[in-house]
Amino acid sequence: MNGINSDITKPRNGLTKKDILEGAFAMPFGNPAYPPGPDRFFDRPALTVQYRTDLDKARALVPEPLVLEDPTVSLTFLFMVAPGLGDYYEVSQSMPVSLNGERLSFRPSMYASNVAAILNGREIWGLPKKFGSPLLTVQNDTLVGTLEYSGSLVARATMGYKYREMDLEEARKSLSIPGVVLKIIPHVDGKPRILELVRFEYGDLVLKEAWTGPGALELFHHALAPLAELPVREIVSVTHTICDITLRYGKVVCDYLS
Repeated sequence: MNGINSDITKPRNGLTKKDILEGAFAMPFGNPAYPPGPDRFFDRPALTVQYRTDLDKARALVPEPLVLEDPTVSLTFLFMVAPGLGDYYEVSQSMPVSLNGERLSFRPSMYASNVAAILNGREIWGLPKKFGSPLLTVQNDTLVGTLEYSGSLVARATMGYKYREMDLEEARKSLSIPGVVLKIIPHVDGKPRILELVRFEYGDLVLKEAWTGPGALELFHHALAPLAELPVREIVSVTHTICDITLRYGKVVCDYLS
């Protein structure tokens, strides 16, 4: 072979099964769409409006074995400073439920302006994120949260900016309630490959500010962002918090396919 190593001419495999098992955590394999979790957020401002809605309409969104505790909805407008994912705005819809006596927060829908955050949230935890255009800004004396979907206004919340300080312990308890989502991942034939309830917790909470005050919420009907299907009957509370927080890995609490 004129001094050339004959091994070069032999066919070689690419990635081995061991390589794949050790390196796979997200797609695409060689250039994942997001970094490994858990996700850490810094100086995260949140405007949350909790309101009372129609019981039957709220129950229609809650999968068994979760039990709806109260026909209230929390709509939270957030700005996420997330290393690895990038900074982005998000809106989260949640309702108080219980499972085996534990109080949880069920999320029917979420909207984010960051593709990496959407893929990360859906693939790992099953967070029901869709692409939208949320925003959280301060306009003079008012904190304003909005959500647009495909160019149409879907939600607008307002609150007196840093109107009145609230009890930090009360705010900390609210931020620490574990969440639960319905995770759906389809198989190659279009049927569900994963269909389960996933419970997740927040940790490393550093609560920096907590405020309350007068607030309002408007919802607008949209065919593909149906937040207004849970109408506002009465505002229960309005809060504005700023914190550092970690979204920890989740745990399967119900497997519908088992």
